[in-house]
Amino acid sequence: MKFFITGGLGFIGSNFIFKLIEKDPSAKIINLDAQFTGSNKKNLLKLKHYKNYEFVKGNINNQKIIDKLVSKCDVVFNFAAESHVDRSISGPKPFIQSNIMGLYTILESIRKYPTKLIQISTDEVFGSLRKGSAIEIDPLNPSNPYAASKAAAEMLVKSYVNTYDSDIVITRCTNNYGPRQFEEKLIPKVIFLALKNKKIPIYGTGKNIRDWIFVDDHTEGIFKAFQKGKKGHSYNFSGSNEVDNIFIVKKILSKLKKSHSLIKYTTDRLGHDFRYSLNSNKSKKDLNWKPIMNFDKGLDLTIDWYKNKLD
Repeated sequence: MKFFITGGLGFIGSNFIFKLIEKDPSAKIINLDAQFTGSNKKNLLKLKHYKNYEFVKGNINNQKIIDKLVSKCDVVFNFAAESHVDRSISGPKPFIQSNIMGLYTILESIRKYPTKLIQISTDEVFGSLRKGSAIEIDPLNPSNPYAASKAAAEMLVKSYVNTYDSDIVITRCTNNYGPRQFEEKLIPKVIFLALKNKKIPIYGTGKNIRDWIFVDDHTEGIFKAFQKGKKGHSYNFSGSNEVDNIFIVKKILSKLKKSHSLIKYTTDRLGHDFRYSLNSNKSKKDLNWKPIMNFDKGLDLTIDWYKNKLD
């Protein structure tokens, strides 16, 4: 098969490309990436001699490029997105351009050249939950510009499924962690600052809760959604590791044998959601998926990867 990946130089996209090759060493892969914030060409240096891999530098808003690549592939995985909440609050426009208009460009291509699309979404589309966990059919309730752009993307997807009978599956996940993550995200940021004995800023009291999923468990879910997912359906992936942010920071400091005095509490960010949570029962039942990485082991693997990167 010919796989078209958008945003494949990013954290989850690059890990997914390695997952594809693990599943099918003969897979033909085209990776389109604009090399914006969060992309890193070093993420895929191991593929420089992989004859079935092609990199194209380009923007998903370029209809001509997207049409050309979609027309010669069997399936599209859309990882291309602006994804950092803080940056969406300070400047929402790039999130509208990439996460909504970029997806629209892809949707128009798969309408012209009927091709399966796997749209990568997020737990943030459901907004903050005080209790319980969101299931796939719960109403979307985004709280910040990033989440709103991903929720809008999901609405566009549903409209193309209903109107044009497009073959599209949506996947949603909780907070990812693991190798190759961009340093602005919580876990790599804490690791880097701690290794350099620098202060670690924590919003508010640090009691905001997130669920953490190891990136390899997430990419396995995406692959199974491609294999078994039904047109027009969405699938949730959760790591079942709900902890507050300060717990994560203190755990990393302890693993690195660093003092908790490095923690610096700062003014909470605007619209900071208290808790995200997904129910993954549908994915477990319909896709035969479940997370397998133990959180402590995954965190150790992640810390080791970043320590080696700094050496």
